[in-house]
Amino acid sequence: MSDFLSQYLVPAAVVAVAIVLLLGLVNMMRGGSPDRSQKLMRLRVLLQFVAIVVIMATIWAMGH
Repeated sequence: MSDFLSQYLVPAAVVAVAIVLLLGLVNMMRGGSPDRSQKLMRLRVLLQFVAIVVIMATIWAMGH
């Protein structure tokens, strides 16, 4: 279980956060919609929470 978490879910969560962050930066640099920037920021915060939960679950699973 910890192998699956550490090899697949942790990198997937980190990549998802990075993609949303980059989309938000591109939107802001191009002078895009502030509403879209706000939605991307909320999505990024949610994905960061998910990434932290996955990382903590991985650490817990490695201890057992």
